[in-house]
Amino acid sequence: MRDDMDLRTGGCHCGAVRFEVALEDGFGTIRRCTCSYCRMRGAVVVMAQPGGVRLLAGEEALASYRFNSGTAEHFFCARCGIYTHHQRRSDSRLHAVNVACLDGVSPFDFAEVPVMNGINHTSDTGLPTRRAGTLRFVPAD
Repeated sequence: MRDDMDLRTGGCHCGAVRFEVALEDGFGTIRRCTCSYCRMRGAVVVMAQPGGVRLLAGEEALASYRFNSGTAEHFFCARCGIYTHHQRRSDSRLHAVNVACLDGVSPFDFAEVPVMNGINHTSDTGLPTRRAGTLRFVPAD
């Protein structure tokens, strides 16, 4: 991992899985997705660069899931069920990380999160990824 990246640690809910992630653009790449799996999972993710996710503990506790094209691989803790990260479909060298798994970070830290059109995925359409909307969090007074 490069020295100029934003280096963060994180893990699953039960603590069995621990990892380190290098975010090249900090939280500038946060997003949600409208594909069937992401819609149900509901996670806010941030992008890591190639080689940017390194497991520190719990590799044996990680399980994975693939669907549709089978290209993307979604990882979660087999003990507590929390989704930690996934290998991206649009570029399998890249990973997305669940911001809720990063130490000291909450998806509610972001007032607005771009939502990407995963229903019409770029790998299916050949078109650039399109934004589907924005998810907003407005704290109660």
